Amino acid sequence: MSRRGLAAVSSVLDQAASSATNILVLVLAARLSSAAAFADFSMVYVAFSVLLGLNMAYVGQTVVLEKGERLGAVCRSAVAFTGVASAVVGAALAGLGLLLPGPAGWAFLALGLVLPLVLVQDGLRYCFSALRTPERALAADALRLVCVVPALLVQPEGASAGRLVLVWGVSALPALALGLWLLRPYVRGAVADLTPYLRRGHLGQRFVIEFAVGNGSSQLAVLGLGLFATPLAVGALRGATTLFGPLNVLFNSANAFGPPVVGRASGKRGVVRLTLLMGSALAVLGAAWAAVLYALPGRLGRQLLGDTWDAAAALLPATGAQYAVMGLGTCALLTLRVLNPKATLSLQVVFSLLSVALLLGGYAAFGVTGAAWGLAAGSALKAAAAWLRVSRLPAAPLPAPAPAPA
Repeated sequence: MSRRGLAAVSSVLDQAASSATNILVLVLAARLSSAAAFADFSMVYVAFSVLLGLNMAYVGQTVVLEKGERLGAVCRSAVAFTGVASAVVGAALAGLGLLLPGPAGWAFLALGLVLPLVLVQDGLRYCFSALRTPERALAADALRLVCVVPALLVQPEGASAGRLVLVWGVSALPALALGLWLLRPYVRGAVADLTPYLRRGHLGQRFVIEFAVGNGSSQLAVLGLGLFATPLAVGALRGATTLFGPLNVLFNSANAFGPPVVGRASGKRGVVRLTLLMGSALAVLGAAWAAVLYALPGRLGRQLLGDTWDAAAALLPATGAQYAVMGLGTCALLTLRVLNPKATLSLQVVFSLLSVALLLGGYAAFGVTGAAWGLAAGSALKAAAAWLRVSRLPAAPLPAPAPAPA
């Protein structure tokens, strides 16, 4: 296998290891805790997911665009900035946890204490990607998976959300140590500089806006359900989406490796044909996976999600529909990214906010089931609008024929 092929396989496996960690953490937390405790854990995990995405957008996406001899200094600066920023945010979360009453407060306090460990460990993936050594990221993330599962398995049944969050965070220490050791040869002698991340006009600011409107808004809306409605709604929605974790691996791989593959197609027609085929395949897989989960016996479902299964199972038709149309929407946005990258931001802003409105409106009208169908409707409208935008793009001009040889 060529070096490029090995790097692509390592990147896919690394994404799979990271996704498997997230899935197993939620599954084990659901099995170990009551429905109320898992709801508290889910609220904290949603907050962590938002912070993880913000760090990925502000730091990670700018790191992977770097090239040349500055990579060592860039990677050292990225790790240093992530450590400092996560410590500041962690202190704020710990203070919030002290103010919140009950088990939810202790859970947020625990998140504040472990946030620097988990964010720096995850951020190392982008340094290895920029350095074109994804196998090192795979080694660290595989160790993360190997450590967190046994650490949670030995916890007693009925463990509090705060204890589970603390164990989940501390178990990142071995992977963090390995990642820093693997990164050391590339950053030795480099000097960290945090000023680019504090300067106005930093490229990460644009990526944060896209993340906020594309992903963070729906995550915050789900978190808002727990703060202003009922935490049990968060647990049910989080439990249902956890079951579709394998599809997230495919969606993330399409976003990561799709542009260079699709970009080699001939003209707009070739690009659209390829991405439409990919989107159709993802949509069929989403519907088939939803059918498998819906047919799962309740006994097996409770072994996966514990007390949360009954509430999550009722949302499977809506969540399955959402993931089916998300496959089409992901590939539509991929098409626009290849043909006209500037066309995606307006779609993300408008339809992500519309999805939040549909989620909250659905919950107000029909409860948590209405919220799940609201998310599905928002994803369907975004996919339809993206493909409509693709259809209105002008056809790419064909390259001029090469001159005939003399």
